[in-house]
Amino acid sequence: MGKQNVTEFVFTGLFESEQTELLLFFLFLLCYVAVLMGNSIILLTICCSHLLEQPMYYFLCHLSLMDLCSTSVVVPQLIRNLAVTRRDISYNICMTQLFTYHWMAGVEIFILVGMAFDRYVAIVKPLHYMMIMNRKRCHMLIAMAWGLGFWHSIALLALGLSLPFCGPNVIDYYMCDIKPLLKLACNDIHISSILVIANSGTVALSIFSVLLASYVLILYNLRTRSSAGRRKALSTCSSHMMVVCLFFVPCSYVYILPAGAKNMDKEISVFYTVIAPMLNPLIYTLRNKEMKIAMGKVWGRISHSRLK
Repeated sequence: MGKQNVTEFVFTGLFESEQTELLLFFLFLLCYVAVLMGNSIILLTICCSHLLEQPMYYFLCHLSLMDLCSTSVVVPQLIRNLAVTRRDISYNICMTQLFTYHWMAGVEIFILVGMAFDRYVAIVKPLHYMMIMNRKRCHMLIAMAWGLGFWHSIALLALGLSLPFCGPNVIDYYMCDIKPLLKLACNDIHISSILVIANSGTVALSIFSVLLASYVLILYNLRTRSSAGRRKALSTCSSHMMVVCLFFVPCSYVYILPAGAKNMDKEISVFYTVIAPMLNPLIYTLRNKEMKIAMGKVWGRISHSRLK
């Protein structure tokens, strides 16, 4: 662990304006409630219906769980900090938040890769789909997502623990993340900044590029399909692409730039910490007929059991 005199950090918050704090408090509170409700409904609907047997919905179930977990690591503290005058966090809790958020977000990234692979197999190799995407392979892909997410996160935690903090202790951010912490380090951060870009920025950009390439291949293979099959596949893939872009575009922007650069990291990071987890349930349900039918059946059963 790096030598450090700092035992706690203080956040500046998202916007350094007292006039907007009350408005932001209610706005983020509503966003968090929407995240909890939307993703809980998806989890309950998939787990209580036949959809769980299908690989696409199996991955979606895990994605919703990660959205619930990752936002719960960040947003409650953001809401609390908008309501109090002293926005402090202890060194140990700060490092715990850094590790936990990046683990959950890392798992989510690799689940999105699994979902893209599932769609690729379904459209390019439909006759072998059930054989390739069997339950054992789905479990393996989820286990790999957890494992790869863990190693991504543990590397950032090790880097964070090695940084010496001598003061000041004011983090120009709304959560403990590696880039704003680098700006507070007492030593030269050039090598550390390169490591962060390699661990997060380059990885995010590379995975985003691979996902885009996979969807281009999917679109190319749709030429031979019937118009009805093409419409159904395009509807599913467009939902996936919206989620991928919402997460990866701002994420790549934030982590590909060096820590000392002047940019809008704080504002742009809200897209993948709050906005994407809030919109994911809407994106996956509004254009998905199967999901709507399953939702109606599950909630119908719940209502019927309550009336008995």
